[in-house]
Formats: sequence, structure tokens, C-alpha cells
Amino acid sequence: AIATELTDRMAARVQAGEHTLDLLDAFAFPLPMTVICEILGVPDGERDDFRGWSNTVLSSEGAEERTAAAIAMAGYLTRLVDDLRAHPAHDMLSEIVAASEDADRLSPVEAVSMAFLLLVAGHETTVNLIGNGMLALLRHPDRLAELRADPSLAPSAVEEFLRFDGPINLATFRHTAEPVTISGTEIPAGEIVLISLTSANRDPDHFDRPDELDLHRRDVGAGGNLAFGHGIHYCLGAPLARLEGEIAFRTLLDRFPEMTLAAEPTELTWRVSTLIRGVVELPVRLCAQPG
Repeated sequence: AIATELTDRMAARVQAGEHTLDLLDAFAFPLPMTVICEILGVPDGERDDFRGWSNTVLSSEGAEERTAAAIAMAGYLTRLVDDLRAHPAHDMLSEIVAASEDADRLSPVEAVSMAFLLLVAGHETTVNLIGNGMLALLRHPDRLAELRADPSLAPSAVEEFLRFDGPINLATFRHTAEPVTISGTEIPAGEIVLISLTSANRDPDHFDRPDELDLHRRDVGAGGNLAFGHGIHYCLGAPLARLEGEIAFRTLLDRFPEMTLAAEPTELTWRVSTLIRGVVELPVRLCAQPG
């Protein structure tokens, strides 16, 4: 329903003569943000603020800018948690707050931290799954036509988008539990290690023709790529992200079958972030089908 409402708005803009839109702003951001805010119970009026705060926190901006954004988000969530403690609602954040009332479970600070994590992780990655996936399709018209002709390919297509150009560059910090030797270099125990998910997902020893976009791959199903991490670090929201991705691509391709990229790929600007992999804007030209 959310995806349909967003494409209705996009179609209305097209019919009003605005044939070029930023797909991130019009669809890829508001879809997962609306979903996670409705799950958690964040009021509609604050959602644009979260986008700005989240982009800054996950960027490579200066420490002062990132700290200020984190403080602003944490301050808002603290007030929201306090309000839900006094007036609980039927949402996940109210459940988290209720759990924090039990001293053996979550402290009030932990409740705010959990809300912070779920809000940021619950939309940032899916924004870029949709953005990077559509960019890949628009740069490979044969694959775009293939998916449009057979929408049942959507689940495998989402897995391939996650592998081919996933939303996360580097996993969050890991620490060596013991000395590890990689390519002749020993990393001592207790050192910080950064793991490149994008590199792992193009590993020629694991994937056949890793640099090709192939919607029929048999080695990228659940667990086949590392876009959602691995083991105890596996993403809590992976099923939700997959569902949002499938619905997003089905809805967009059905509603805008003639969508094309409105800029040269070399003109696109990528976000400055070691963690997030995504473009700043994704300009597209649209031709709407009747709703």
C-alpha cells in the first residue's frame, strides 16, 4: 500500500509535466522510512529530520557534524521514549520501552540505543538496496526487460542486487580474537579489522562471472551473499529488507515500464561514507501507466 501510494504521487507529478524525478527522494527513501517509523511508532512529522541526521551520522563528515547529528537524534528519541513510557501505544518502540521497565532487561539508555539502531539500520540499507538495484537495471536494459517480462524473478533479482552492488561497503568493526595471518601478513590479537562486504560479494572463487549482473544466479540465495553479514552479526532486519525490495521493484517496473536514467552514470555522485554504498541522487525519466 505504501509503495502504491508513493508511485501514485510520482505519476501525478509526471502528469503535471515533471518527467524527471530523483528516485531516492520520491520513492527509495520514503518507502523504508515509512515502514520502520510505523513499526516503531515515530510520528510522521519527524521523519525528514531522521533522514538528515542519519545521512550525517553514517557519512565521513567531520567529527563535530557527526556528533551533533547523533546527539540530535538521541535527544529526540529520549523524549519519544519518555513520552511512550507515560503513554504507551501499540508499536514496537512501546514494547521496547516496556521491556526497559524491567531492570533485568533493557535500561532506559539501552532502550534509546535500540531505537537509534533500528531506525538507522531499518531504512538506510533498504534505501540503497532500491537505489543501487534500480541503477544496475537501468545500466543493463536487457536485465531490466527480463525482470519486467517475468516479475517472478524479483526475489532472485533482489539477492543479485545485494551481491552485485550492495548497500554496505564495509562491515562494522570486528576485533581479532587471536592472531590471524592473511596473505603473509599477521594481524595480532585484539586488533580492529574492517571487512569489505562488496569485495567478498565479487569473489571469483565463490561466484561465477562475479562482475556480471545475472538475475538467474543459483549461488546468491539466502546466505549465498554477505550483504546482510554472517553468523552472530547477521542482519536482524534481512527478511523485512528483502520484502521491501521485492515490492519496490515489482511496483516501480509495473507502474513505470519506460523508466530510464536521466544522467550519465559517470555524472552520479556517490555518498562519502566508509559504511554506506549509495548515490546521493538517482535522476530518472518516467512514463506512468494508469494507476
